[in-house]
Amino acid sequence: MRFTLAVAAGLIFAGMAAVPASADAPKGAYWRVETTFTTTHSHAVGSGYHLTQRSVGTEWLSPQGKSWNGFRELGAKPATKKDEAAWRADGSPTTWDYRTEGMKIHLSTKPGKGSIVAAEGDPDGFRLGERYMTYQQLQSLPTDAEALRKYLVADVNAWIDKAVEDAKTTSPNSKKDDWLSNLDGYVAERASELLYVNPAPDKVRAAAYQVLKTTKGVGDLGQAKDPLGRSGRKLALPVPSGKGSVLKQQLLVDTKAMTLLAEYTDLKDGGKAVLGKSGVQTFRAGWTDDKPAVPGAS
Repeated sequence: MRFTLAVAAGLIFAGMAAVPASADAPKGAYWRVETTFTTTHSHAVGSGYHLTQRSVGTEWLSPQGKSWNGFRELGAKPATKKDEAAWRADGSPTTWDYRTEGMKIHLSTKPGKGSIVAAEGDPDGFRLGERYMTYQQLQSLPTDAEALRKYLVADVNAWIDKAVEDAKTTSPNSKKDDWLSNLDGYVAERASELLYVNPAPDKVRAAAYQVLKTTKGVGDLGQAKDPLGRSGRKLALPVPSGKGSVLKQQLLVDTKAMTLLAEYTDLKDGGKAVLGKSGVQTFRAGWTDDKPAVPGAS
């Protein structure tokens, strides 16, 4: 999950801090995060029907901060029963090609071959927001919710200061208040990352959930299930301020394991849903001894 502006990544902290009492020893060779994304394409194909596409991305992180990324397209299919009827009337094609925004799009009902590569270009380490840290430093994060909130707020403010400085050359009319108006959303984002992106200790994840659900603008939508049938607590994130399109995001959290199960994104422009930009992501995060490999096709 990333909110709006991305800024150049920070450096890994130097030194090896002593492992605190709250630390969790690695329970496997890699921290593995599998993300499955489902979205409906905005471009109509054939006689005018829409397609829903699924893809899966997997990241492996070693305790030393080395990472590998896997990806596979899982195939496309008609989005609704009405779309399916139109697809059948067109002869049930299995591939589609079209151009949009200068790009050629190829879709197929069959999964792709997939890929797996070692990450390049980023520093080794575990990313929280726009900074990288060692496994030991990740284990040293505060386990008290208010202390963790102060840490995350300070981290976001430092990021905003850098963003404002960088914007002086790219967007000279930008003001610090443009970022500060979405401070709560940025803090909620940082807290949610601790629920799945990195192998934070159990107590840190529990504190992160408390920070998330008590952040100003976050709404409690009660118990719900994700597309995989898993139950959790559904939270609505603060809606970013600004003109034009409106982005709404909801998170589903397993409050027993304190891990993120799903993220729902709803982007509207002029009151209408922006197809291809909205959808749901499901997550599976945890330790594994399995070596990095191309994600499965199912």
